Amino acid sequence: MKTPIKLVIDEPAPGSFIWTLLETDTSGAPRRVLKAAEYGADSYEAALAAGTRVMDAEIRKSMAPTPQRDGVSH
Repeated sequence: MKTPIKLVIDEPAPGSFIWTLLETDTSGAPRRVLKAAEYGADSYEAALAAGTRVMDAEIRKSMAPTPQRDGVSH
């Protein structure tokens, strides 16, 4: 993976859970928000599941070979 990422679940209002996917530095300190939930989930577990799906997709995307102009993947 090119940069470390962290999944954070917050409860900004009682019963509303929001996931945020953060790009971090090598020590784990947040650098920027990669993606965040558009709507709150009804439970911590639901927010965690949704955030995990997005995190997995980001990891797969970052590990995919990059096509080059010469037609060879690197």
